[in-house]
Amino acid sequence: MPSPSTKPTANNLDAFFMPFTANRQFKKNPRLLAKAKGVHYWTPDGRKVIDGTAGLWCVNAGHGREEIKAAIVKQLDEMDYAPSFQMGHPKSFELAARHAAMLPGDLNHAFYCNSGSEAVDSALKIALAFQRARGQGTRTRFIGRERGYHGVGFGGISVGGMVNNRKWFGAMLPGVDHLPHTHDLKRNAFSRGEPEHGVELADELERIVALHDASNIAAVIVEPCAGSTGYLPPPRGYLKRLREICDRHGILLIFDEVITGFGRLGTGFAAEYFGVIPDLMTVAKGISNATVPMGGVFVRKHVYDGLMNGPENAVELFHGYTYSAHPLACAAASAVLDIYKNDGLFQRAADLSKYWEDGVHSLKGPGITDIRNLGLAAGIDLEPRKDAPAARGYDTFVKAFELGLMVRQTGDCIAMSPPLIVEKNQIDEIIEITGKAIKATA
Repeated sequence: MPSPSTKPTANNLDAFFMPFTANRQFKKNPRLLAKAKGVHYWTPDGRKVIDGTAGLWCVNAGHGREEIKAAIVKQLDEMDYAPSFQMGHPKSFELAARHAAMLPGDLNHAFYCNSGSEAVDSALKIALAFQRARGQGTRTRFIGRERGYHGVGFGGISVGGMVNNRKWFGAMLPGVDHLPHTHDLKRNAFSRGEPEHGVELADELERIVALHDASNIAAVIVEPCAGSTGYLPPPRGYLKRLREICDRHGILLIFDEVITGFGRLGTGFAAEYFGVIPDLMTVAKGISNATVPMGGVFVRKHVYDGLMNGPENAVELFHGYTYSAHPLACAAASAVLDIYKNDGLFQRAADLSKYWEDGVHSLKGPGITDIRNLGLAAGIDLEPRKDAPAARGYDTFVKAFELGLMVRQTGDCIAMSPPLIVEKNQIDEIIEITGKAIKATA
């Protein structure tokens, strides 16, 4: 055991074990954020940084919204916490009804949790429970996709396909297979919007079904646009093909819309944009504008109804969280819905998408191997340095921050997703700084 003298002192950087961060590297040269408003952060020394990533793809309505603050304070004055096990509070039912009204198709039930990771694990469990309830309990397999990100629970990393998220943690869930990813650099480099080539990649699901037999497969889970891997919009027609194959074999289709949900593509959800209704949809991030942690699973009628059987006094789903539908989260999420509606932010994202597209593609040049965009998001692949994978991506991320812009970095890819309130002149600033950072690290 360490002696008391080795314990970290107050207010230094040692005590916090940072997530998804090279802790030792960071603590030698920390990048700290102290204040946020609108589309900007400020560092502790007062330097202004434009938020090119909406926090972590989550602050869709911009930082420091007084309407959300007021709703949280009002709720805290009324009631700080109420359980959702065998009890309820009005705002949870009101919020679920509002979400059901805005969702496409018959996605009309909401199960709430606290994050995208919890939402994914919840969706997987709902899928298993549904298959068992309808007498098909042998359907226990899940199909994910290479390069997919579905949070960090054991269920999420099992169906996910990002190598570093998986390789450290052993066997994970059994009975999981993966579709190939959709990034076809040879045919689709520098695509604007949905890539033209690759719909046939969905047919790989038929091969997997033939391998395992449909009677053993519960669900397929994909991000409509893969986000954390560097933003990969789907090939034209790909998601519809997946839907058709799932329908043919009685397999549930889960869309992970943690990133695409609540306006990122210029519609409420990617399901609307692509005209494909999943059986289950996971959400988080933009649901509460990241003010209070919240996630959820939106459920189609036939899945919900399929679980509502047996005696009325029987629990239909043995699953939930202490903070499911937390009163403060529900108050925040309801206020966020008002902002999205009153400010027309989904349409605003749609209207800005072409300007954003032109801006990011203007960066095409030496040292850039691909640029992808759809809605108000983009991924830019940088030519890696010899024998130093991810080094250029990291250096570009750091340089952008030094120049006054926050971007996301994964490997040698830069991803951007500004708040939906962004102005055209701010898009220009994002593009200008990104270009400078890329050139400085070539």
